[in-house]
Amino acid sequence: MKKTLSVFIGLAILVTAAVIAFLIWGVPYFFSISLPAPAGAGFNSEVVPAQVTLILDEGTVNLGGLVQPYQHLRVKILSGQYKGVLIELYYGKGQIQPEGIHFRPGDQILVTVGQAINSNEVIANYADAMRTRPILIVLAVFVLCLVAVARWKGLRSLLALAFSFVVVIGYILPHILNGEDPVRVSIIGSMILLVVTLYLTYGWNLKTHAAVLGILAVLAITGLLAWLFINVAFLTGNGDESALYLEQVPGIHVNLRGLLLGGMIIGALGVLDDMVVTQASAVFELREANSSLGFGALYRSAYRIGQDHVASTVNTLVMAYTGVALPLLLLFTVESGNYNNLINLASVAEEIVRTLVGSLGLIAAVPISTLIATALAVYNQRLGVLRPYLGSEAGGEMHEHHVTPPAE
Repeated sequence: MKKTLSVFIGLAILVTAAVIAFLIWGVPYFFSISLPAPAGAGFNSEVVPAQVTLILDEGTVNLGGLVQPYQHLRVKILSGQYKGVLIELYYGKGQIQPEGIHFRPGDQILVTVGQAINSNEVIANYADAMRTRPILIVLAVFVLCLVAVARWKGLRSLLALAFSFVVVIGYILPHILNGEDPVRVSIIGSMILLVVTLYLTYGWNLKTHAAVLGILAVLAITGLLAWLFINVAFLTGNGDESALYLEQVPGIHVNLRGLLLGGMIIGALGVLDDMVVTQASAVFELREANSSLGFGALYRSAYRIGQDHVASTVNTLVMAYTGVALPLLLLFTVESGNYNNLINLASVAEEIVRTLVGSLGLIAAVPISTLIATALAVYNQRLGVLRPYLGSEAGGEMHEHHVTPPAE
C-alpha cells in the first residue's frame, strides 16, 4: 500500500512539474510568434468572394483553335474593402478554362479585385469557383457515416482530426514560416499529434501505449531513412511548384530541403497510424481470444496478419501517389516517353523517394509494433505497481483469464 501511494505521489509530482514547465517555456514558444504580413494577390489587389447577379452576355470564343464558351458577368463583391460594389468581368474569354462550368445568377465565385495601376478604376478578374457549400455537404455526410458506423469511437476520432488541423495550422505552419527548422517543427508537431490523437481516439490502455511506442520507434527509423535518401538522391525540395512560389514571397525564408524531410515525417505519421494501431489491436484481440498463447505464438499469429496488411497497404500507397502524379505522367509520355529521364526530374524523384520511404516505414512497422504490443500483452503484469495506472488491455473492461501454461 505504501509503495503504491509513493508511486502515485511521484506521478503527481511529475505531472505538476510538466505543467509548470509548459507554462514557463511551452506557452511562449507555441503561442508567441509573429508572422510576416500576408502577400497580396497582386498590386493593390485581393481575392474575395463575389455573387453573380446578372449574365450580361454569353457565347463562344476561339482561343488559338480551341473553341470554348464564355460569359460576361455582373457580380457583387461580398467582402473586403470593395464590399457591395457591383462590377463586370469575363469568364472564359481571355484564357482557356476548364469544361463543365456554367454560372447562373446567385452563384458565388472568387474574384481578384483591386485598383488599376495609375488609375482609380476598380477592376476584377475571375479567380476560381466557390466550393464551400458542396465541401460542407460532403463533410456532413462523412461525419454522419463515421459516427453511425464507429459510434463514440468515431466521434472521438473526429475530435482528434480537428485537433490535428489545429496543430498543423496553429503550430507547424506558423513556426516554419517564421524561419524555424522545418524538421524540428515537424517532429515536435508529429509527437503532439501522435500522443493526443491516439489517446483521444482509443483511450488510455495498453493497446494505445503499444501503438504510441511502436509509432515513435518506426517514425525515428523512417525519419533517418528519409534524411539518408534525400541526401543520396541530391533532392533539394524545390521540385514542387508551391515550394518555388514560397521562395519568392517577400519576408519568407524556408529551408526547402528541411521542408521536404519534415513533410515526409508528417506524411509517414499518417500512414503508420493505421498500420501500427491495427497490429496492436490484432495482438490484444488474439490474446483475448486465447489467453494461453505465449509470447512466441502470439507474435507469430499477429505477424501473419501484419504481412497481409502491409502487402495491400504498400500497393495502396504507391497507387495513391501515382494517381496524384497522373497528369504529369501523361504529359511526359506525350512529350518524350523516356522514363529514364522522367525519374530524374526533381518533382518525380521527390515523390518516388517519398513513396519508397513511406513503404519502408510500413514494412518496419509490422515486426516492431507487433513485438512491442506482444510484450505488453504477455508481460504487462511484470510492470508491478505501475500496472494499475496503465489502464485496461484494449480499451474495454479488464477480462479475467484462467491461469494456463504459456504455449510457445
